[in-house]
Amino acid sequence: MKKIVSLLLVLTMLFTLAVPAFAATYPVAGGTIPVITIYGDGEAIYDAKKEKKLFQFSEMLNMLGGSEEGALGEATINILTPFLLEGIVSDNWDNYYDALEKEIGEIFAEARYDENGENWNGSGLSQLTVDVTKAQLGRDAKVSRGYYSYEDYHFFYDWRQDPMKTADEFHEYVETVKKVTGSEKVSIIARCLGTSVVMAYLSKYGNDSIHGISFNGSVAAGGEIISEPISGKFVIDVNAINRMISDFEAIGWFGLDSFITSSIDLAAKTLAVSGFEFNETEIYGKLVQGVTSALALSTFFTWPGYWALVTEEDFDDALYYVFGEEGSEKRVKYANLISKAENYHNNVMCEMDNILQSIKDDGLKVGVIAKYGFQLAAIAESRDLVADQFASVNKASFGATTSTVYEPLSEEYIAARVAQGKGKYISPDKSIDASTCFFPDSTWFTKGITHSKWTEFETSVLFRVVTADTQLEIDDFDYTQFVVYDNETETAYPMTEENCHTESWEANKNLDRPESETGKYFSWLYSFIGWIVKFFEFIREKLAA
Repeated sequence: MKKIVSLLLVLTMLFTLAVPAFAATYPVAGGTIPVITIYGDGEAIYDAKKEKKLFQFSEMLNMLGGSEEGALGEATINILTPFLLEGIVSDNWDNYYDALEKEIGEIFAEARYDENGENWNGSGLSQLTVDVTKAQLGRDAKVSRGYYSYEDYHFFYDWRQDPMKTADEFHEYVETVKKVTGSEKVSIIARCLGTSVVMAYLSKYGNDSIHGISFNGSVAAGGEIISEPISGKFVIDVNAINRMISDFEAIGWFGLDSFITSSIDLAAKTLAVSGFEFNETEIYGKLVQGVTSALALSTFFTWPGYWALVTEEDFDDALYYVFGEEGSEKRVKYANLISKAENYHNNVMCEMDNILQSIKDDGLKVGVIAKYGFQLAAIAESRDLVADQFASVNKASFGATTSTVYEPLSEEYIAARVAQGKGKYISPDKSIDASTCFFPDSTWFTKGITHSKWTEFETSVLFRVVTADTQLEIDDFDYTQFVVYDNETETAYPMTEENCHTESWEANKNLDRPESETGKYFSWLYSFIGWIVKFFEFIREKLAA
């Protein structure tokens, strides 16, 4: 009997000490408020007859590799010839820029907009998507049922077009849903690029028709992955690239042997020892503006929808790097596109705080989720910030104070916040201070969920918020403000100091960016030893196979 009692006591202690998991399934119940969902740029773009897929981000690698071998080789020659014979030899880069824009542009030709930022060929969403939208708004059982799930009304849109134009379409959709359901107001669950559309809608039509609104993985305040590379803040950080590769491997996008990543790391450390920094070379200074403009206008930046992601602080620089100085030939050619970008920038991006304040003042039920635990795109100057691969937590959360991947918030900063009664807003990993968010008590942070993944856990939390009669806050949920997500079990856990380090890498500033020459050589030696170990592991695996 004593053994049984002892066993029960041990099990009870283990259960008590274990980190509790929130429910492994997160059912999203219905509510009496119709909920409209609006997502980002995942929908494929088809030709005018809806027969041929022109573009989809998930298939972009296939798209880039889809050219015939001969055509691809010819395009490469057309780009390299002016680079080598005119640029390197005579310091004349204009023909290289033109060739780069032409050859890359042909790959994306049918999906790009024209110089006015308009859809020139009638391309758009699939016919199936169009039909689904019509069916959703048809008069059916929803009218009398008065009970709605988050899947009933999904607003589909051409995410390339001017968000101010999409806002008009969204307004019409909102009013139709209200009419079909007989409801005075609707709620919104917005993700990614959809958050920019929602902000444009609020700036034009106000809050009168909205009961609740949520932002998940928001880029409404801008996205560094888009904003910085086209505004002169383009960098090449091999260490960050290596971390990004580790992230891709961790989330199953592709697999790379650790020997390859260790080789990349050694290359980075070798370049550092030799004093080479590509971002500071003379050729980099000559090329950066022309290449930025050529790549921007041959790929994604004839889309006004992407200009909406350029931050307030980067906007003027982005105009300069993509279109040149005031009065330039490109400024004249792309004047209407620039006008669309400026309209959104001035009326939405620069008015962001006022729009958010109106949400608060008008009593809309609001919830925000910011994701993190992953390397921000390695080509952005802000690559060291805590982020979800695409946007920093600071932007996605509307104002959280964050650390970098190298250093947590300082002990002095945390002590000062604790003294001010703000200690509960500091994350267990000491990376985030949520007290500076616009909505500090209804903003959650999920570590381990990438920007491109949308879980039932997130939807469940936000659905409850936007359909509630009163403003729900962190303390109204079993879920803590800071959450760790296990992708294998699809389970959320309260973040603790013990489980918070979920990254697939460990960033070490002393090894990545040593200041002294001695530090550089030590960093190289450390990397070289690691490379040797991985090399022999690689050889042993190959021989065993």
